[in-house]
Amino acid sequence: MGAITASRTTLKADAKYDSLLASKFINCLMWDGKKSVASAVFYDALEVLRSKVPDQEPIEVFHQAVENVKPHIEVRSKRVGGAAYQVPMQVNKARQQSLAIRWLLLAVREKKGRPTHQKLADELLAAYNREGAAMTRRENVHRMADANKAFAHFAW
Repeated sequence: MGAITASRTTLKADAKYDSLLASKFINCLMWDGKKSVASAVFYDALEVLRSKVPDQEPIEVFHQAVENVKPHIEVRSKRVGGAAYQVPMQVNKARQQSLAIRWLLLAVREKKGRPTHQKLADELLAAYNREGAAMTRRENVHRMADANKAFAHFAW
């Protein structure tokens, strides 16, 4: 399949929860190489989650939120005989994860007027409950794939 990126082979689990996914999420959240700021935002968001979902570990809520946002199928453009078709295709594991992380962060960055850790906590909680902007995006992708089922025979 695709080439393995260096980040996947060199990625170290985060110090607090020993989670590779959390470490990857922090790296994606980071801007201008400011990892300490990104880490602080992420851990503050998990602390907010701890108070909002007291019966569940915050890292578990985070993992479930990312799992809920992962798309299973997406549409890809394919040119066949001069026409471009939107062909529904399965999404591989690595792309599922990267799309989920990207959509969560996009949803957080679109909201304005509050500290990032609060926006992140709200979005993670919404995704955990299968709602929110990131889940809406996933549903739209699935709906597109469903609408274009007729072109599935072009997937090769």
